Amino acid sequence: MRLERLTYNKIKIFLTTDDLSDRGLSKEDIWKDSMKWNQLFHDMLEEASDVFGLEILGTVAVEVFSLQAQGMVMIVTVEEQEQDELPFDDDDDGFIEMQVTMEGREIILFEFANIEDVIQLSKRLYDAGIGGGSLYFLNDTYYLSMNGLQPDPDKTVSLLAEYGNPSIFSIHRLIEYGREIIDENAVDTMVYYFF
Repeated sequence: MRLERLTYNKIKIFLTTDDLSDRGLSKEDIWKDSMKWNQLFHDMLEEASDVFGLEILGTVAVEVFSLQAQGMVMIVTVEEQEQDELPFDDDDDGFIEMQVTMEGREIILFEFANIEDVIQLSKRLYDAGIGGGSLYFLNDTYYLSMNGLQPDPDKTVSLLAEYGNPSIFSIHRLIEYGREIIDENAVDTMVYYFF
């Protein structure tokens, strides 16, 4: 599990498929009101609270982005409330009301701090018989989108995660605001020019 603070009241939590299976959960459990899922969510909020010193109390909006074979990203937004609006309970030092929305993704999108990571990743993917992808650039960050992770989705995702981080941006935002560097055959093109 990886935590990242996005703003003063917004946190990004990335859970791999392994993180979920270690806790006996699957992505489908989010739709159920299971005790395991609620326990995991409260554990994540407690850890985020400890790491970032953020008091999580009141209404919490949770956006869950399912990232195909690699796991999920959750954006947790702590909604601000006035002190006198908070209910008081002697037995509990706070309450959390969850509002969960879920979005699936067909395209796997990873971000990279520099082009050298993309070049090295392309060679590893190519050697594993994996090609395709489109490369974008936005705000000093490179983005590689992969569609149709055949023949081995788990291997593709593990290689991507070795060099970059899953992105919560949509491909539409990159197309609109980013600069497309290589369309459709990014892996093969990078290998052709750099190796």
